[in-house]
Amino acid sequence: MEKKKGRPRNAATEQAILTASYDLLLETGFGAVTVEKIAERAKVSKATIYKWWPNKAAVVMDGFLSAAMSRLPVPDTGSVVKDIVIQVTNLARFLTSREGKVINELIAEGQFDAKLAEEYRLRYFNPRRLDARRILERGVQRGELKQELDLEISIDLIFGPIFYRLLVTGDIIDEAFIETLVSYAFKGIE
Repeated sequence: MEKKKGRPRNAATEQAILTASYDLLLETGFGAVTVEKIAERAKVSKATIYKWWPNKAAVVMDGFLSAAMSRLPVPDTGSVVKDIVIQVTNLARFLTSREGKVINELIAEGQFDAKLAEEYRLRYFNPRRLDARRILERGVQRGELKQELDLEISIDLIFGPIFYRLLVTGDIIDEAFIETLVSYAFKGIE
């Protein structure tokens, strides 16, 4: 996110705000989080928050992302299939964890809050897609995948069923499902 001009952010204050927004998100859900509550918990003014973030959705997404990013490293084993299995497994574990279930709520809230939907697409899902794209590009460069492969459709093919189970059917997302899913997907795209 592009930071506004002015005094640089104080790292301790910024972390207090991010932690407060994330804790409130987990405790009360996105709808009940307010900038006032974040400011109160972080012991800062609302003006400080609005100086650094344009709206509630942005600060909540930053709080969520600062807590979530370390849980989704991008693998590079030398095998595109292994890397995708690891990436999908890490994502599925995160999405089905207590913290990851916040994504379900954010997606649901985003259906009624355009700013929130824009924030989670821009700041959470687009970077995850870029990670997957890089993995597939490495597979193309190593000759594991065909040069003319449509990477965007391949990403949808691999990750779409995870979100379908997560958001629609509620079916189990376990390692056996992920390995079968990736195996079927790669039979089509190799």
